[in-house]
Amino acid sequence: MKTFSMTDVGRKRDVNQDYFYTSETAVGNLPNLFLVADGMGGHRAGDYASRFTVEQVVEYAVHAAKKEPIAVLREAIQEANYLLFEEAASDEEKGDMGTTIVAAVIDGSILYTANVGDSRLYIINNEEITQVTRDHSLVQEMVRLGEMDKERAREHPDKNIITRAIGVMPEVMIDFFETSLTPGDMILMCTDGLTNMVDDEEIRRIVLGQRDIVEMTEKLVGTANEHGGRDNITAVLIDFGGYSCYQRII
Repeated sequence: MKTFSMTDVGRKRDVNQDYFYTSETAVGNLPNLFLVADGMGGHRAGDYASRFTVEQVVEYAVHAAKKEPIAVLREAIQEANYLLFEEAASDEEKGDMGTTIVAAVIDGSILYTANVGDSRLYIINNEEITQVTRDHSLVQEMVRLGEMDKERAREHPDKNIITRAIGVMPEVMIDFFETSLTPGDMILMCTDGLTNMVDDEEIRRIVLGQRDIVEMTEKLVGTANEHGGRDNITAVLIDFGGYSCYQRII
């Protein structure tokens, strides 16, 4: 397994409210752990929310007694949600904060995924690009109900309104997914700063068209900036079957 991670503030924002964590080695009873979060809120509360949530999930996973990845992720995310909610309630300047999260664990050939919000996880290979996660957003709910097509959704003025987030309520609903991997699958975890700027097929072409995982990630982030860079951009790429871990923060 080989990974490369990159985050960029983009061309329109002054603060990067995205945060990520990657570990190819064991985190507590988990064989590995990958996290991406996209914070929201004023007064720098968004960057606090994403970092706090990721750090709390990691801390919980380190000490979790359970071994099943979904059980550990469920309890870790729920605990992080409650702690962030309490933090927001106790600090007026952080009262509007929250964050998305997408989490992944690879155990053998099984990918375990959890998500809240509209940060995504894809599987990319020579045949297709598949979005594993389900966006919790107003516009995507309209797409699922057949009230809007995907092309209109990409340009809808309310596309950034999410219907679930970490830290806004004392309890949170989390979606979980279990997926079988095959050698050569590329796993992409990312924030909407990428997916709002680069559509799925272009993402697939970029990933398949570069020499290595570093160039893939750099090209994804660079293309999002070339298309306007209207938000922070974070991409974590995992090559199922490679090795080594790299990361870059800009």
